[in-house]
Amino acid sequence: MYKLFVLITLLFSISLAQKAPFTIETLYNLKNVSDPQVSPDGNSIAFVVTRYDLKAGKSNSDIYLMHADGANMRQMTFNEASDFHPRWSADGKSLLFVSTRKNGAQAWLLPMNGGEARQVTDFKPGVENPQWVGRSGDIIFESSVYPECGADQTCNDELLESIEAGPLHAHMADKLFYRHWTSYKDGKRSHLIYFNSTNKSYKDVTPGDFDSPAFGGSFSVSPDGKWLCVESNRDEFEAETTNKDLFLINLNTGSIENITAVNEAYDGQPVFSPDSRYIAYQKQTIPTYEADLKRLAVYDLKEKKSRTLTEKFDAWTQNYAWSADGKLIYFTAHNKGHFPVYRIKRSGGKIKMVVDVKTADAISLSPNGKWLAISRRTISKPSEIVRAEIINAKTRRLTFFNKAIEDSVDIRPAKEMWIPSPSGKKIHTFVVLPYNFDKNKKYPLILNVHGGPQYQWYDGFRGDWQVYPGSGYIVAFPNPHGSTGYGQEFTAAISQDWAGKVYEDVMAVADSLANLAYVDDQRMGAMGWSYGGYMMMWLEGHTNRFKAIVSMMGVYDLPAMYGSTEELWFPHWDLGGTPWENHASYEKWSPHNYVQNFKTPCLVITGEKDYRVPYTQSLEFFTGLQKMRVPSRLIVFPNDGHWPNYTKSMPFYYNAHLDWFHRYLKGGPAPYDMQKMLRNQAFEGK
Repeated sequence: MYKLFVLITLLFSISLAQKAPFTIETLYNLKNVSDPQVSPDGNSIAFVVTRYDLKAGKSNSDIYLMHADGANMRQMTFNEASDFHPRWSADGKSLLFVSTRKNGAQAWLLPMNGGEARQVTDFKPGVENPQWVGRSGDIIFESSVYPECGADQTCNDELLESIEAGPLHAHMADKLFYRHWTSYKDGKRSHLIYFNSTNKSYKDVTPGDFDSPAFGGSFSVSPDGKWLCVESNRDEFEAETTNKDLFLINLNTGSIENITAVNEAYDGQPVFSPDSRYIAYQKQTIPTYEADLKRLAVYDLKEKKSRTLTEKFDAWTQNYAWSADGKLIYFTAHNKGHFPVYRIKRSGGKIKMVVDVKTADAISLSPNGKWLAISRRTISKPSEIVRAEIINAKTRRLTFFNKAIEDSVDIRPAKEMWIPSPSGKKIHTFVVLPYNFDKNKKYPLILNVHGGPQYQWYDGFRGDWQVYPGSGYIVAFPNPHGSTGYGQEFTAAISQDWAGKVYEDVMAVADSLANLAYVDDQRMGAMGWSYGGYMMMWLEGHTNRFKAIVSMMGVYDLPAMYGSTEELWFPHWDLGGTPWENHASYEKWSPHNYVQNFKTPCLVITGEKDYRVPYTQSLEFFTGLQKMRVPSRLIVFPNDGHWPNYTKSMPFYYNAHLDWFHRYLKGGPAPYDMQKMLRNQAFEGK
């Protein structure tokens, strides 16, 4: 038996060695398979496939259809424009979807009995997230409009044309929240527009000077077409509060009611039950704390009462789906680097894990309640659609868009480690070994600290988990204090302690990994994005452990950050108030106070349209590095925000990383001429 095991292991190693290394080109040859939607009769699944063009810096999405068992798969849209967001009509005879074919993003309709797709809306401000209104054929969609115009297209067009055509270009604000993520509001608001399919008219059903839905928020239309529930923040000082509420709108009378007014913390992500009586939603209980436990709650329209179902379930919940009889709610949750699917009775009680496919990005429940269609990915498996049986948790892969690459390219798995830290906890860490790994050799290692900071590294496919191992690096992804998935106390421990326990955790992981026989402790690097970028700036001033650092979109000068970011509730909670109220905390945890200690070569990356962590934070950091004569490089993406464009900017981002780490962790000449690459707009695929 032992000889057989050795033989199998040897054959497996040989098969891996015969595979090609994972490259940047590989990453952009993969397809993203997403948004599964089970048909009303349970016989079909609609979903979206997105392809990427590395050289052109473009992507395109199309809608596909297959039987519930994966058979008879076929592409339903073939346009050069993107087609996405498929939603079944109640009778299952057509698919509503969004397409960018004509006049920007509009709602289109695809008949299931054959025939070409036809355009439904022509609303020039654009269409997002359309939903059916019962069986009427009408739809409700989200759009960015001027409040004084509402659904009046002529009014919106005239205002926009006047602004764009005029010689003056300026932003003006009378209160905070004048810009958000990557854009200035300039008087616009997100509203919900009702499209009447009979007379082709539009009506603003959430009028007023507020965002409904709020940024990142959602809405739900009751299956009977009578009600609309939308997530909105109506507080006077919305930049300082997380108090989004659920507003229930009667679509027949127009009456509106705040059904979560009693809770001054967050309420959102509403989903109506099939009988239109209940609303499942996400609830927090601590005002201004965006990383509070995310509970599942249910509102009863008949009794006009809410009930929290997961108060004792110490994990964040999301992605709610009702069973057809309205007695069960399915959801995903953060759990130790995974996103399993759970279920609970509407009346409460025991929570049961249904299936763990590592990372379930989206779920769609069959009408008979016997199986789920899941958009799934793991560290070593790109996104595909799987079917999971409820009764026995067995899964079956239905799509194989990325199989050819999986068979020919070495997509690396991860090993999981629990590393003791002086902070008192064992730190869950994913470690990905390099292509053609040989345990008798030593390799450079890159440690990657996640952002959030309240989030988790998880067992899901990502480009940076494969590109660097494909180029000969070990990469490590720790979940230090502040991470989700390990209980709310662990998550909350980072607030007002940004570089305390987290720094101890990160250094403990680095020290532990340095002791591994196959890690070269003299060739260790570190990288991080957002809060992870902050931690890189902190490491720069507090340790010489790393030979190279890369900081992306990091927070450098905490007092200055407070005055230029948009969501003020975040620093209010995580840093303990304003800089003038809690000066000591801001100064203690601000990396800019330790510039005199900077020594490690550092690459700095940022985006000019990053309004969450303004790019001036990275400019200040780069200035400090240069003044201390530390080898450093600055890359600014002028058209990007907190997340660089996936097809236009990220290829250059990956090349810049590999160039930097090759210089300082492999000690050889620079592998790329980055200036030439930038001038020629031609990026390497390896």
